[in-house]
Amino acid sequence: MNKVVVVSGASSGFGAMTARALADAGHRVYAGMRATEGRNAPAVADAREYAADHGVDLRPLEMDVAEQSSVDRAVAAIVEESGRVDVVVHNAGHMVLGPVEAFTVEQVAAVYDVNVLSTQRLNQAVLPHLRGRGEGLVVWVGSSSARGGTPPYLGPYFAAKAAEDALAVSCAVELGRFGIDSVIVVPGSFTTGTNHFAHAGSPDRDDVAAEYAERFGDTIDTVLKRLAGLSPADADPAEVAREITRVVDLPAGQRPFRVYIDPADDGAERVYEVGETVRREFYDRIGMPELLVPVTAKGADA
Repeated sequence: MNKVVVVSGASSGFGAMTARALADAGHRVYAGMRATEGRNAPAVADAREYAADHGVDLRPLEMDVAEQSSVDRAVAAIVEESGRVDVVVHNAGHMVLGPVEAFTVEQVAAVYDVNVLSTQRLNQAVLPHLRGRGEGLVVWVGSSSARGGTPPYLGPYFAAKAAEDALAVSCAVELGRFGIDSVIVVPGSFTTGTNHFAHAGSPDRDDVAAEYAERFGDTIDTVLKRLAGLSPADADPAEVAREITRVVDLPAGQRPFRVYIDPADDGAERVYEVGETVRREFYDRIGMPELLVPVTAKGADA
């Protein structure tokens, strides 16, 4: 059955790729993005052109994940137009580069707002519809940086993605009681093909950043180059979109809890596997392993 999907942060990068891949698979996809009549007007035009050229149902949608009212209006418009929402893809995110101390508190809070609080805003708008129907899917686009090798100068971003992951793990159990599946997608570091690094923010405290620059010199540039060198030459960020499409198309209750797309293999998968073992053992110890399985799919893998 074709699904009604909303993707946040769909103006570029993983979000735009995912929206197109899902539309290609036959789903009705709402590509959420902010400033559709401003800075993202070209992205809106590109999405509409793609839909027309490929004969798919891809619909750009004004949705600023930093504003609850904007998110609420977007979801209400989807429900009014399509009658339901089946899948939400939490993709919106923003990276920053620089020493942690050099970012103001407000800057760090802004990183958390985009990467973490945005998921809460969208959930509060969408989840009542999914819970009311007793089915649905929440896809969280996380990052291997939350558990894998962590080079310097990316601290606020790493911390925010780890916080997002913690929310996703808790929500998976809670939403499972309503028959809602959860999947955490863990992309590795793709240094080409997305705008993550190109659009990364920088710290406002220039004087502090300069002190760190004196100690690190060109070390950070070297780290980023070597990070890029860890990925195979054919590493394709579109694989993230293809994997999201695959899990959306799987039957309810048969979707994996996590999937990994990490061509650089920074070690995150090994750490997550240990964490998942501990999580399952904990639920066994308290005598409630059934909480790890959505209510409509008992007996299937969570």
